[in-house]
Amino acid sequence: MAMNHAVPGEVVDVKPFGSSLTTTKTSTLFKTEQIEVIRIVMHNGKVIPEHKAPGAIIVQCLEGRVAFTALGKTEELCAGQLLYLEAEEPHALHCLEDASILVTILSS
Repeated sequence: MAMNHAVPGEVVDVKPFGSSLTTTKTSTLFKTEQIEVIRIVMHNGKVIPEHKAPGAIIVQCLEGRVAFTALGKTEELCAGQLLYLEAEEPHALHCLEDASILVTILSS
């Protein structure tokens, strides 16, 4: 099945899902050669094991809480907080409370 991505100039809603968070799935909002934006939905207890992104990343917590491990430390991200990592930096996530996060990957 083809995935629908936003087109240039299209408004994309990234407000919190609230009560529909538990039934919503992760989706790629748009992807070009230079940038990819993904809204990741995680449920309490879910772990995304250590991995690397091919480009620099910006991770913004839209709702809930996640523990983000990188650069030898673990930081808790809550709604309204973000962090940035350089390309190829190993990182992992552990969901502490149902959450949605916006991940922006910049091509190297």
